[in-house]
Amino acid sequence: MNRPSNNRFSLPALLTLLIMLLGALACRSDSQTQRLRPRQLRDVPARALAFTFQADVDPPAGIASEEPNKLAPVQQDFDTRRKEDALLRTVVSPDGQRALALYSTADDPPHTFRIDLYSADGKFLRNLTPPNLAVVFQDSVGWSPDSSFIAFVGRRSLKAQPGPTPPGEEEPLAPAASPLPAPSVMPAFAPLAVFDTEQVYLCNRDGYDLKPLTMREGLIYFGLSWAPDGHALAALACREGEWDAREKEFKTPAGRPRLISISGEERLLDDQLAEAPPVWAPDSSKVATSFGTDIGIYDAASKAPSQARISLREHLLTASAAFDEKSSAGKKKATAAPPVKPGATPPISLPIDTVPFSFNPIVRLEWPLPEKLYVETAYISLRSELIKTFSRWHMLTLSPQAAVLGRG
Repeated sequence: MNRPSNNRFSLPALLTLLIMLLGALACRSDSQTQRLRPRQLRDVPARALAFTFQADVDPPAGIASEEPNKLAPVQQDFDTRRKEDALLRTVVSPDGQRALALYSTADDPPHTFRIDLYSADGKFLRNLTPPNLAVVFQDSVGWSPDSSFIAFVGRRSLKAQPGPTPPGEEEPLAPAASPLPAPSVMPAFAPLAVFDTEQVYLCNRDGYDLKPLTMREGLIYFGLSWAPDGHALAALACREGEWDAREKEFKTPAGRPRLISISGEERLLDDQLAEAPPVWAPDSSKVATSFGTDIGIYDAASKAPSQARISLREHLLTASAAFDEKSSAGKKKATAAPPVKPGATPPISLPIDTVPFSFNPIVRLEWPLPEKLYVETAYISLRSELIKTFSRWHMLTLSPQAAVLGRG
């Protein structure tokens, strides 16, 4: 007779083993999900971003003023030694040690200027731009975040340049009483490529090694913005004909957004003309700009970059209707309409699809926190000078889409 089998103990053991195995698999799945979930917003591709919209908020704290700033010691040097030159603004380096003086002379064409390098205490160091290069777009002059580089936009100077002396003729001697320009010593500039349309230029913190980062004759670059980590610049660029067409229509410039590395590589982000200067996410992972009432967000550092287009038209229409209603509520109470007399024509009501008075396109973006993108809408007039009115700020709170959080 065979020994009795102890199978009655194997079934519970098998069930226990099965439960433990399923638990281990579940834990593994949960841990994989946690590993796949983005730890930071920078790890979320632009195409996988979600947002919530909040209308009519306070402007972001600490935003740069659009009014020109003039460092007092530099202004004093112009007031005392350089009275023939007009200081337009100064741009102080992030480390606070140096400043760029943007100024014009009586001989400079309109809307162009020159750049000199100063110490922060007002001591002149050197001329930064050569005579054959005219600098344009004051808001595109900027230091890299580590104060190592200076970027700006310039084109060939339209001032008449002296031609070569014809053979057999001697150069005329300068009058002995000719005054020297201030500062009195003009440095010798290395040969520099210049172009008929506005290109991006780069030099080091001492004003040397000046070179063009872009060399695409026929394109106009503007709206420069340094990445917070200094690895690249964002900019807009358009064809000369596109610039002229918008100028004739009294519209602000618009260009196609792109990234430009400090070694000169260029990457086009979008084929559509954007109207707001591009801004960087504070972690340098993304760039944003605007197209009317849409926002474009682009991956900057990814090997497989993506992009997202956020349409805010309906959000802005709704917010503007509420804003107008709130603004006119007091006026309605103060000037209540009289009752309609019998036989009189009732007042005409506006059609439902009328665009609210305060509805305007996006003109500026600010990105102070990875999850907070601020949007300014306003009306801009360019008839004689740039005038901004009806400015309102709104905020997008960015987050990963649910599909990104739920991957497992």
